[in-house]
This record gives sequence, structure tokens and C-alpha cells, in this order.
Amino acid sequence: MDENQTIDLDRVQKINIEEEMKKSYIDYSMSVIVARALPDVRDGFKPVHRRILYGMLGIGNTSSNPYKKCARVVGEVLGKYHPHGDSSVYGALVRMGQSWNMRYMLVDGQGNFGSVDGDSPAAMRYTECRLSKMGEHIMDDLEKDTVDMDPNFDDTLTEPSVMPTKIPNLLVNGGNGIAVGMATNMPTHNLCEVIDGCCAYIDNPDIDTDGLMQYIQAPDFPTGAYIYGLQGVRQAYETGRGRIVMRAKSEIESGDTHDKIVVTEIPYGVNKADLVAGIADLVKEGKITGISNVNDESGRQGMRIVVDVKRDANANVILNKLYKMTAMQSSFSVNSIALVNGRPRLLTLKECVKYFVEHRHDVTIRRTKYDLKKAQERAHILKGLIIACDNIDEVVRIIRASETPSDAQRNLEKRFELDELQSKAIVDMRLSQLTNMRIDQLHAEFEELERQIAYFEQILSDPELCKKVMKDDLQEVKEKYGDERRTEIKPFEHEFNAEDFYPNDPVVITVSHMGYIKRTPLSEFREQSRGGVGSKGARTREQDFTEYIYPATMHQTMLFFTRKGRCYWLKCYEIPEGDKNFKGRAIQNMLNIDPDDSVNALLRLRGLNDEEFVKSHYVVFATKNGTVKKTSLEAYSRPRTNGVNAINIVEGDEVVDVRLTNGKNEIILANRNGRAVRFDEDSIRTMGRVSTGVRGMKLDEGDDEVVGMIVVNNAETETVMVVSENGYGKRSQVEDYRKTNRGGKGVKTFSITEKTGRLVAIKNVTDDNDLMIINKSGIAIRLAVSECRVMGRATQGVRLINLSKKNDVIASVCKVMSSEKEADVEGDKDDETSQPLNPPTA
Repeated sequence: MDENQTIDLDRVQKINIEEEMKKSYIDYSMSVIVARALPDVRDGFKPVHRRILYGMLGIGNTSSNPYKKCARVVGEVLGKYHPHGDSSVYGALVRMGQSWNMRYMLVDGQGNFGSVDGDSPAAMRYTECRLSKMGEHIMDDLEKDTVDMDPNFDDTLTEPSVMPTKIPNLLVNGGNGIAVGMATNMPTHNLCEVIDGCCAYIDNPDIDTDGLMQYIQAPDFPTGAYIYGLQGVRQAYETGRGRIVMRAKSEIESGDTHDKIVVTEIPYGVNKADLVAGIADLVKEGKITGISNVNDESGRQGMRIVVDVKRDANANVILNKLYKMTAMQSSFSVNSIALVNGRPRLLTLKECVKYFVEHRHDVTIRRTKYDLKKAQERAHILKGLIIACDNIDEVVRIIRASETPSDAQRNLEKRFELDELQSKAIVDMRLSQLTNMRIDQLHAEFEELERQIAYFEQILSDPELCKKVMKDDLQEVKEKYGDERRTEIKPFEHEFNAEDFYPNDPVVITVSHMGYIKRTPLSEFREQSRGGVGSKGARTREQDFTEYIYPATMHQTMLFFTRKGRCYWLKCYEIPEGDKNFKGRAIQNMLNIDPDDSVNALLRLRGLNDEEFVKSHYVVFATKNGTVKKTSLEAYSRPRTNGVNAINIVEGDEVVDVRLTNGKNEIILANRNGRAVRFDEDSIRTMGRVSTGVRGMKLDEGDDEVVGMIVVNNAETETVMVVSENGYGKRSQVEDYRKTNRGGKGVKTFSITEKTGRLVAIKNVTDDNDLMIINKSGIAIRLAVSECRVMGRATQGVRLINLSKKNDVIASVCKVMSSEKEADVEGDKDDETSQPLNPPTA
């Protein structure tokens, strides 16, 4: 600033910067909301779309004329109506001509307009366009003063503030946009359904959402596919917000060598190329197995994505995995926000229909008034012409006697009581109109105009007739452009079941001493003969070893019981899968277990939704100190993320075994010193979840504890298998164990010697079972129970596994079905419990 210049303090205005920033941002945000990002509820357009269509109409770029370069249209729109970037105009223009984005295209494009694979359109200097017939229909009656015309940005031209559309474009073609602090995302619909819904609303403005859904069933996407479940649709229609689940349309083609999954329609908004690449990546990363190849064979005949399924894989399981892990199943998040009277509002389905119908009513009234005015003006002129024709000789004489046309007009007005318009029409009349045929035509046209005037006046005075006109306009559009629904509705969501993604195969659940869990296909553990050395099991950390192994099937629910008496839930398919050498995943990362707690026992259940089953079965606990407790399974049938208290554990005690019973079973407990006690389950009264329980077995003084519990289902067919820590075991008849009261010391079940070591496990087995044994060094062996002969309960048994390493001991024992019967594992009639046990401390 020049030193001689001074600041005129009277011209300085002090403002609060906070208030100014707030006001400026609000002004900016409202500008974006109203003039850029959100569609109007009446015609479903943002300003840019409205200006594109109006600009194309202005240069005669209609469906009956040749195509024009898109650059020509963009230049017209930029120069006259939309002073923004050309890319925004061209992008909006292109989208209106893309069949996979618009349910009904408003622009007829020629050239590269992009593709469903996400390819960009060619530059606007290469592509051509013109209005589609429906695009023209959007602007029907625009010249009849049906909508307000606003000045353009430089006040040199006018543009329509809204289109007088007969097409409910907001619902039919949907829309999306991101404003400041809000966004809109509206799905497309079928024209026939929406028009039927609008007509139903015209007849009954009190119709509710259920009534409208009789006509407008659900969105109808241009890419077809399926809508999966109507719950999200109903929520969106009732509240304006909802989540609509979409699924690709696919079928399984059976071939001579392998099956194929063929996808013919994909969800709306999904990029086909990305979908194919995503499937290939999942196969490459090993997240989906059983797929040998995936190809995009789409062409002129339509979309065709082919997924080749390996010969030994289940195509239905692969398909369900694709639905879960890829965009073959995706969701459309409805957020129905549009401008109502210039303000953004969240709209229900009924409100969308209501505001469109009200707009159509305004357009119909304004059009009728315009037509009435034009008809009255023409009738007024015709009335003067008819008077002139009826008095033609006198009219000719008056005109010939007048010096100028103006004098002739004045003389005619005075003689026949005409106004200026009528007299001018008579003076301008051609001589050819004086023929008899032309005079008859004037009378016929006047009579027709009188009928039209009466009809227009009736429309304006009779609301019922006005409604009929509105419905006739809509039905005309429906007949011209209506088509069949493309998106098929699958109304019941129960078909979407997580278990559909996984075959119900037999697996082995493995838990290590340090708390790592995994599931492994049972087929990976091949059977060996008694006395074998086993095979290498899980790769574990130093000082870690496999502690528990449990047979299960993929669809079963696993109940985890911790040492401190908590209960948690997991589906078997939620447990990470790995081969025998995979160490697994830390249970602490999967369940909300306390850091100082650990899983000690599991139950496997076919399902917790069977009310009769959960009420007729019980969970029986055994603790290290010999306590037992029985609680109804119903108390554990409602999974909770944070788990529940399953049993009250006193200080110094811990859970060692949990079993499922039917209320009439017999129970056998065994301790480390080789004794077992057998008693009826009835002797344990049913208690609540947080109770402690009662004494089940009296232990020896010193270093003694309960190592396991079995539930006897059939004493005639089952035998008792016990295993010692040095790899010895034997089978005995159940009847060899004298039944006593609970709380006793029991009878001898195994002859403990220095060679055998102390007892580590007790199982109830039959000849149809295999025994899986894992020692602390990680060696696993699977042997047939039938190879172990039944002998007396007081003997020391035979060697089951050779412990090749010094100081190695048995860590875990589990019974599974014989490998010969694995194919029938789903029909297993065995009890629903796992066979957990408590091995010696590491």
C-alpha cells in the first residue's frame, strides 16, 4: 500500500470469522444439494440431466433425426445452460445411454459408450448420440406452459425448472449422488409396476405400503439377477432406507468330465471384469478350492461367465462359496433422498409416488388451461371468419370502399361488432377460403373446438375426470414402453444359509496345549495297526503339543468349556482349516476367553434350534477334584459373543470333562490311579448354570485327580477303553464295573505299573470305532479298536503305541468312527458329545 494512502475506517466491516465460515459453508452445501447432487422428486433429474435433454431437444437431436457428435451436444449444454466442466456433462450424457446402468435409456448412443466391464467410453469427439423415444417423452407438453421456466446462468435464455414427464423417472431409473453431509442411492424399477402403483394411488390416496407392494413388488435392475428376500425391500419402502440383497443368476451344467457353473446375470453395479478377476484371485490364494478354471465367454448372445469345477468337487458347495466370497452376491443400500420443494427429504415409496402424482396433476391442469386458452382463441377467430363468410358480399363491399387495411378493419368492427383480432383475420383471409368446401370446414372446425372447450372446462371442474386423464396418460406410456420384469424375486431368505457353503464332511478338531485350534479332514489320518509308531502330527511351537482331539462334522456346533467354567460357541466351519502339519489359530483370538483361562472340554451338537432336543438333554460336568454337575442343555442353547458361566468352580478345581446325556444314562468316572466308579445319572439332581455340583468320585490322597468321564448308552454293545500315559491300553466289559452310588472310590480299572504309567484316558468304544492317539512330541496314530481284545478290568492291557522318544508320554486320546464307515458319518447314531480328556500336566 502506498504510504500516502489511508484506510477509510467507515468502509471496514468487522465480522465474526466463525459465523462467516459457518454461513459460507452452509451456502456452499445448499448449493451442492439443490443445484448439483440430488435429484428432484418430481422428474428424478439433477440439473445436469435436465439441461442435457433440453439442450438436445433445442438443436433437434431427436430420435427421428440423424445422430450428432456428443461433443456438439456437450458444447450446446455448456454454452447455454451448464457452465461447469465438460467431463461432468459428458459423463452424465453417457450414463443415460448405458443399458447396464439405466433401466430405460433416455439417450440413444452410437459408438463406444463403455461396458459392464468398467471400460471407459471413448472421447466425446468420437461418439454420437440422439434422444431416445422415451427421452423425448420426458419432455412432452413442455411447450404448453406446463412447468416454470427459469433464466439460465447469464439471463439470456430460459430452461425448465422441472420436466413435465409422464414417466415416474425417479423410481423407474433410480439415481445416486453425494452431496455435502448427505447422499442418495435409489434403485431402478419396472415401468409397468410403477405406473400400476401410481394409478392405484390416484384411485386411493390412503393406500399403504403393503397395498403399493401389490403393484410395485421390488426394484427391477437392468442387469437382471435375483433379489434375495423382501425384508430389506419392505424396510426401504417403509422408511426410505434399507439393504437389498442381490444374487447373480447362475446354473450348474453337468458335463462328461466335470461340472460347470455358468453365470448369465450379475447384480446391479457389479463390474464383470473385476468379478472374474476376483474369482481367479481367490482360487490362486487357495481361499476357494475345487475350481480349475474361470472364463468370460460373454458375447452377442449375452453374458456368460463359466467356472469349471474340478471332477472331485461339489459344484453346489463351490457356488455357495462364490456367493459368500465374491460380488456374485452383493447388496444395494437404499437411501431415498430427493428434493421436495427445493429441500432434501428422506422419502418412503408412498411419498415418491405421491409427489410424482401431484406433479402430474399440476402438469395436467396447466396443460389443460393452455389447451383451453388456445382453443378459445381459435374459436374466437373462427367465429369472426364464419360471420364474414355468411356476409361475404357486404364484407367485400366494405373492404373495397376502405382506403387502407386499417380503415377496413375499423369498418368491419363497427358493422359486425367484431374485435381487432377477428377483423384482422377477415382482412388477411385468402379468396380460396370463400369456396363452399372451405366454409364447411370452418363450421366443422368451430364445432370441434366447442366440444374441446367443453371437455377442457370439464377437466378443470371435475376432479374425477382429471384423474382419468392422468391415468390415461400413464397407461399410454405403459403401452409404449412397458416390458417384462428382469430381476427375479426370491422372497424367502431362509434359503440363504451359511451351512450351504460347506459340505457336512467329517473332520477332526485339534486343540494344542498352548491353545491353538484347527480342523482337519478325517481322511488325512490313515489307519495303522496296533503297536505302530504313528505319523507326524501338527507342527507346534516349542514346548507345545496337541492336547485334545475331537471328531465332528462341518455343520455341528461346538460348545467350548473352559477350565474356569465358562461356555462359548463356534460352528465347526468357523474353525480354521489346515492339514496335519498346520499349527492352527489361537483360541484366544476366536473367543473372548480370559488370558488366564483355557479350553478344557468340548461338546459337539447337530443343532441348538431343535426345541424338543435341547429340553430333553442335559450337560454333565466332571471336575478334577471329582465333582459332577448336571444342567439342562436349554441353559446353553442361546449363544452369546462373550460366553456364559457354565459351572461354578471352587478354588483349586477345574473342569476336565463335559458330556451330553438324555437323563437316563449311566456315568463312569476314572482317576489317574486306575480306579473307576459307575453310577446312574439319576443320582445327580438337575441344577442351574451357576451352581457348583455334587461329589461324583472320592479321590485318593496325594497326587490324584479325575482324568475323564464316559456316558454309557448301551452296556451290551459298548466296552470301556482305558489308556495309560506310556501307551498301554485295554478294553473291558461295562458290566465288569459294579454299579455303586456316586461319591464312592470305585473299583480297579487298570493295573498301574512303572511300565504302563498312570491313567490318562477313559472311553466307551465299539468295534466300529477307531482310536486316535497323539503324544506330546506330536506323533499321531490311528488304530482300529477291533484289534484290541476285550479283557478283565484289573489287567494292564497291551501296547497301543510305541513311544520312540525318551520321556515321551501320551497327550491325547480320541475315538472316531472306523475309516470303513466314514462315508456314513452323517448318520452316526453315537451320542452327540465329544470325547475330551485331561492328560497329565506338561
